Amino acid sequence: MFTDKANIIFKEVIDTYHVIDSVDQEFTNPYDQKSQVLEHLLYRKCWIDTVQWHYEDIIRDPEIDPVAALTLKRKIDASNQDRTDMVEYIDSYFLEQYKDVEAKANATINTESPAWGVDRLSILALKVYHMHEETVREGASEEHKATCQTKLNVLLEQRVDLSTAIDTLLSDIEKGDKYMKVYKQMKMYNDDELNPVLRGEK
Repeated sequence: MFTDKANIIFKEVIDTYHVIDSVDQEFTNPYDQKSQVLEHLLYRKCWIDTVQWHYEDIIRDPEIDPVAALTLKRKIDASNQDRTDMVEYIDSYFLEQYKDVEAKANATINTESPAWGVDRLSILALKVYHMHEETVREGASEEHKATCQTKLNVLLEQRVDLSTAIDTLLSDIEKGDKYMKVYKQMKMYNDDELNPVLRGEK
């Protein structure tokens, strides 16, 4: 199943990140961009999500220097754009994979593309990792650990459900029961011509 591979790669990314556990660490993708295209994309996608997860932690520091916070906000904005771009690259991969499939006359479209499901699966992997950390955190109360274990159980169940839904969607697309139609993101606030502030208008 596709999500078996995805979940393994996401765990690999998150474990690798936490060896150094720094948003400034160098990124290396172990999967070849040409011969392991999907693996390469999934690894890169989850790395972006993992770094951004920690950006979001840092920026919530009530003692953060305002100048540093603004710099970090810019990094988060750039990361969000990278995240969106990676979703589109993954969807482009799936479009290429299923380009010769003829959709049935009664085929329907899904509410989200496969890659946006993958996006949620990547974030879910991060939630699972960090919630598990809370269940074993030294110094945390037993009540806290028990509460976090309950939440972790829900997250694990959610991962099974989401993985099943993504695999089912891909199977339905492959059989022609569903069809893909991907809309490119049209974010206006990053565009010099579409954002009036960037255009220089008051």
